[in-house]
Amino acid sequence: MIEASTSYDPCDRRDTPLALKLKARIRSHGPIPVDQYMHACLYDPEHGYYVKQAAIGALGDFVTAPEISQVFGELIGLWSAVVWQQMGSPKTFDLVEYGPGRGTLMADALRALARVPHFLDAARVRLVEVSPVLRQAQRDKLAASPASITWHETLADEVEPAPSILIANEVLDAAVVEQWAGTDQGIAGIRSVTLDDAGQLQFCTRIDGSGIEGSGIEPDRTDIAEVRELHPLIARDMKALPLAAALLIDYGHAKSTNGDTLQAVRNHRFEHPLTSPGEADLTAQVDFELLADQCRSISLSVDGPVTQAEFLGALGIVQRGSRLMAANPALAGQIEVAIARLLSPTGMGTRFKAIGIRSGLDLPLPGLIPAVR
Repeated sequence: MIEASTSYDPCDRRDTPLALKLKARIRSHGPIPVDQYMHACLYDPEHGYYVKQAAIGALGDFVTAPEISQVFGELIGLWSAVVWQQMGSPKTFDLVEYGPGRGTLMADALRALARVPHFLDAARVRLVEVSPVLRQAQRDKLAASPASITWHETLADEVEPAPSILIANEVLDAAVVEQWAGTDQGIAGIRSVTLDDAGQLQFCTRIDGSGIEGSGIEPDRTDIAEVRELHPLIARDMKALPLAAALLIDYGHAKSTNGDTLQAVRNHRFEHPLTSPGEADLTAQVDFELLADQCRSISLSVDGPVTQAEFLGALGIVQRGSRLMAANPALAGQIEVAIARLLSPTGMGTRFKAIGIRSGLDLPLPGLIPAVR
């Protein structure tokens, strides 16, 4: 069982512009299912978090692995080079990153890839980004890159299929998740957001269906199950590619389990998901076992998941870090601390997992173990 740990203090609730918009919607149309609430918080065209927030970095709300150490992006770049060679080194292929943040991972990856003969000549770099704020940050970061780079809100109907390497770091956790709760009547209810007697947001369990006794609204439940549909980068984009490999890194659990994992982060601190709608990053843990089953159901091959520490260790992060420290002795302490943070057995090293998805490739992807059904 995985439980959310952040309590909901009524004194902390904030009437953000999106909170006011959602309250009006609830008054007019009733409770909002959690997946719709999450989508509004992240992607509302007026007040969504990814529409207007810088999000990543010391001045944002959270820090991702590429921002912690340049070695992370460099190793993923070299991982991409090996996969390209496994594909037969096609003369034209797409290197796609979903949710590229501030462009740090891709900048570090391309710097490492510049040493791989013919790779950048063959690569068409495509960045899939919905946030106009982050898109501009990426343009600034990659302005001097020698690679051919284009930006997309989605790959659907925009790109002719070609051999592709797809990268997504901390993307799946921001995909909306449905939450279901059992009721005293043994009926699965939809966990939703409604208003309490004081007109403030609160969770509830909504039971729908004609002819069901007790149909309506119940208090919030603790026995929560989460379901997330297969992300479009796999279900739509990768499925359309005859030759493709995807590397997905995110925080989550390797085995399916029940529990409420919805969480919010603002100013580098956790807060309750209902506290600041539209002004906090809202995510939920990735169920890697479910993800692997979903991929196999559409005839894709799966490698992993393995922990981030195992994946980066297999790619040689310790050796690369040692060389970097030797070349920059004044920064050796900072480099060592950053790499330790990525590998920490009580933090990112085990909480984050890496999984590989293949289409048209027989060999397992580098650093990953083929999944056992």
